[in-house]
Amino acid sequence: MAKDKNSESAILLIHCEDKRGIVASVSEFINKNDGNIIFLDQHVDYEKNIFFMRVEWELSDFRIPKEKIGEYFQILIGNNFNMKWDLHFSDEKIKMAIFVSKQPHCLYDILSRYSSGEWKNAEIPLIISNHPDTGDFARKYGIDFHHFPVSAENKIQQEKAELNILKEYGVNLVVLARYMQVVSADFINEFQNKIINIHHSFLPAFPGAKPYHSAYERGVKIIGATSHYVTSELDAGPIIEQDVCRVSHKDSIKDMVRKGRDLENVVLSRAIWAHLNRKVLAYENRTVVF
Repeated sequence: MAKDKNSESAILLIHCEDKRGIVASVSEFINKNDGNIIFLDQHVDYEKNIFFMRVEWELSDFRIPKEKIGEYFQILIGNNFNMKWDLHFSDEKIKMAIFVSKQPHCLYDILSRYSSGEWKNAEIPLIISNHPDTGDFARKYGIDFHHFPVSAENKIQQEKAELNILKEYGVNLVVLARYMQVVSADFINEFQNKIINIHHSFLPAFPGAKPYHSAYERGVKIIGATSHYVTSELDAGPIIEQDVCRVSHKDSIKDMVRKGRDLENVVLSRAIWAHLNRKVLAYENRTVVF
């Protein structure tokens, strides 16, 4: 049965030790309560014997009240399999803050997709930058802009101020759209698996501030971009999305930068879309993207 565009749905992201009967039990829980499953995908990590699942169902005829679904699921299913799970609803608005420095290409791409209605369940209430350059552009979209100059002397103080503003706006997703500052462990702990970064290379490869220059010097034949959740280990968090494009000896550094920025836009937008649609399940330092 096709999904009714106007029907609210519930989404469960599940992981636990792999055992018989998990899919049957979850499906029966939904079916017995008159839920219509519209998406179900699963994966088993056979090396670690871990089961992963994403299931989505319509709530229009579901007999369990929305506010009771999690409680009932834990009692009837979760306890039996010692599950870790997250429950989401399709009508939830995710409040996303964008952090940006001087390079605006990812910001421009994000706001273009946002204003076109591509991300219907997202709200962008503010943009934060350590430079004032993109302030006028943000205000054209009616989005609040906050400038926090960062130096070695004021970094801790500025991060605390940023965190206060994020709490004030109710932000639950941070996107580092070429934000050229390392965020602290304290900041990351406030947004576990809720900070998405775009790295301007195909990780793990050519780290540092000038990967295209390094790639050019090595004569690479492909360049890439990587979007990942931020962890306290620099550029080593769970990877959500990656892509590459071909280059050759004919390409200059400027050509590589141009092609790389196109990749960064696409890869970051795919990662954001996957997160907004609750398609990413992070486990240890990897992701399952359904």
